Amino acid sequence: MPLSLLSLIAVSVLGTSFLSGVFGMAGGMVLMGVLVAFLPVAPAMIVHGTAQMTSNGWRAFLWRRHIDFRIFRGYCLGLVLASIAFLFLGFVPDRALVLIVLGALPFVALIIPARYVPQVTSRFGAEVCGVLNTTLQFIAGVSGPMLDAFFIRTQMDRRAVVATKAACQTVSHMAKLVYFSRAIGGEDTFDIILLAMVIVMAVLGTSLSKFVLEKMTDHQFRRWTQALLLTIGVAYLVQGFYVLWSR
Repeated sequence: MPLSLLSLIAVSVLGTSFLSGVFGMAGGMVLMGVLVAFLPVAPAMIVHGTAQMTSNGWRAFLWRRHIDFRIFRGYCLGLVLASIAFLFLGFVPDRALVLIVLGALPFVALIIPARYVPQVTSRFGAEVCGVLNTTLQFIAGVSGPMLDAFFIRTQMDRRAVVATKAACQTVSHMAKLVYFSRAIGGEDTFDIILLAMVIVMAVLGTSLSKFVLEKMTDHQFRRWTQALLLTIGVAYLVQGFYVLWSR
């Protein structure tokens, strides 16, 4: 892999891990967009899964005292059900679909009436969340905005939200990593230097974000999260439809 591309991925993983560490999402969306611009979809999913699994796993460890394990267990059950379904389908999306779904996610999560989105604290809410978000992971590589829709109206504070979402996202990215590794079989190999660099940058960016999250209020956390996601969504919708139109 060219040094210029390796450096770009390193900086992207560092910055997006920091972003995710502060807001509990958004970083994965930005990183996925960068990766599919330079790599085929399946390899991009694997690099993204490695970075985000590390970032979320380290974040879950840093905030482990705030994880709601009842929600986490329910989410894992939904993840297993969705993963089994996709193993039978063997579906691999193309670049345009990834970008369009990435861009649409924040708006879909925003416009769905609250009564149609069970919160993770409600009966079967965590299980439904696990099914839907794992499905989105396999289609677009990320599911942050939809995951947030299941948390946003709970009474959980920002630390519990970030910690529990990080634990859920860790297992989702792990499932995505396994799924797309199976999809490409032995056709592609990955530079060990690239994957090692991704892991180091993800841990570093996540560690730095802890100090910012501690200073932020719950009100600032929710307000900036929504504005950031909608801005990213518009950018990806434009890019996705441009790729589709250019075919």
